[in-house]
Amino acid sequence: MPSLPTRLLVADDDPAVLEALRLLLKGEGYQVETATSPGGVLSAVEARDFDALLMDMNYTRDTTGGVEGLDLLSRLQTLDATLPVLVMTAWGSIEGAVEAMRRGARDYIEKPWDNARLLQQLRTQIELGRAIRTSQRLESENRTLRRDGTPELVATSAAMQPVLRLMERVGPSDANALITGEHGTGKEVVARWLHAASARAGRPLVTVNLSGLAEGVFESELFGHMRGSFTDAKTDRVGRFELADGGTLFLDEIANLSLSQQSKLLRVLQTGELERVGSSKTRRVDVRVLSATNADVAAEVAAGRFREDLLFRINTIELRLPPLRERREDIPLLAMHFLGDYAARYRKPTAKIHPDAMRTLLAYGWPGNVRELAHAIERAVLLAEGDAVRPADLNLRPPGEGSTRLEDLSLEEVERVLIQKALARFEGNVSAAAKALGLSRSALYRRLQRHSL
Repeated sequence: MPSLPTRLLVADDDPAVLEALRLLLKGEGYQVETATSPGGVLSAVEARDFDALLMDMNYTRDTTGGVEGLDLLSRLQTLDATLPVLVMTAWGSIEGAVEAMRRGARDYIEKPWDNARLLQQLRTQIELGRAIRTSQRLESENRTLRRDGTPELVATSAAMQPVLRLMERVGPSDANALITGEHGTGKEVVARWLHAASARAGRPLVTVNLSGLAEGVFESELFGHMRGSFTDAKTDRVGRFELADGGTLFLDEIANLSLSQQSKLLRVLQTGELERVGSSKTRRVDVRVLSATNADVAAEVAAGRFREDLLFRINTIELRLPPLRERREDIPLLAMHFLGDYAARYRKPTAKIHPDAMRTLLAYGWPGNVRELAHAIERAVLLAEGDAVRPADLNLRPPGEGSTRLEDLSLEEVERVLIQKALARFEGNVSAAAKALGLSRSALYRRLQRHSL
């Protein structure tokens, strides 16, 4: 979405000062409004949002004490404490400027001012004000997010800290992001967090699992179709892009798209325009796109299986999530988080994890990453007797500890074991595991979902 112009309010009782500042600031691309009295300032701030206020301290003829300005500052703090206020003062009233800063002003500018210094001070305070407002909005949105039941990000390990810092910087923006990492590392949770941290949080987050879309339904699913456009099109259908208009579209497993599907997707991302299947009407959409994959996209590009120009469109920012084996410090926290969730869901008294069970969790390789951990804790809560999860409830075997005869397992259980072994052998690389098992990536992806791996 196009960025809004920076709006400034300038207040002084001297028309010559107002005109000089208006011309200077307009020349820098700022949108400037003016006021000549404290009442005018208050009315403007009550009516509109401003990125900064540049104000004189005196408004009545022959007054120099700055009392009007100090009183105005106190009232502005009540109206909008995040508004950056820069006060203008003459050489003789520096003490008054210091008092003004105690009352909430962010900086002061000496009259007569130096244009370059004034502009630099103003830019600094505008940026600071925006950062404060963004931080407050994020805090509010995160509270709303938790109330809405969205999973919290449980991550204190050193491996996750760079990811969290990047998320905090990227979240409030409209930048497209590519989230990479092994299967089950939490890519969808990150996408939901990024959406909630953006200005689009009040609009829909629409998720599409691209690995499950056949060639024939891809356009209909993403772009919509008109009644009668093909045999089963009995009614008009709105596509996922239109459903996400004004919000965020999360494209999961984007590396599974065929080259023809990639071309169709690229066109919409480049132009922001689409046509429903069977229609010639062009529709515009305003969508932030978050994508995810467990594939090595750079390798896919090098092999000619993924378009480089599409990669440029989707990875303005790339977030790589480490596998659970690289963030083992988080296992106890994650396990307790899931324990609380599932104990409440199933109304079980299970409230703790026995130390032996925790050692089992820490020793296990977790080829299915956080998703597999969640599934293991859910199963353990259901099986546990009493108030604690014990090793037997987890049904996990650390590498090299015993074995289960395949002939004693059901076909479903054998398939799950073989998939786990393949994932462990290739350290969670789904493409390599699929090749070893003689499956396509899409086929293995469906089995991973079925087995909650």
